[in-house]
Amino acid sequence: MSDGPIIPPGSEKTYERFGFAPAFRVGDTVYVSGVIGTGADGRAPSEAGEEFANTFKNLAETLEACGGSLASIVEMTSFHVDMGDTLSPFMEAKAAAITTPYPAWTAIGCTGLAVPGARAEVKVTAHIPV
Repeated sequence: MSDGPIIPPGSEKTYERFGFAPAFRVGDTVYVSGVIGTGADGRAPSEAGEEFANTFKNLAETLEACGGSLASIVEMTSFHVDMGDTLSPFMEAKAAAITTPYPAWTAIGCTGLAVPGARAEVKVTAHIPV
């Protein structure tokens, strides 16, 4: 796989419309743009646990398009609206999706995200050998 943007199937319109790649490879390093736990309808589910499970499912699909998996993550940054109320269900979804060795992780509180009603967004850096 060569260096440059990685656009998983179904993400082409997002790439063109909003001008960002879902992921970008430079050598063995893959940078994944922020992922929100939207469903098939493009909306954030009303239930936080479902949203966060979707987040890691969507993230896994992007990493698979890059030739990797959730185990490839070396660094993760998550952005949370109402962190006090949603960090616990987020951590449950994270624990179900990511196993040891755990990546570096920073959680940041914020006032809003690009998708209305979304509670968290996750961006990662992954090591995926060519």
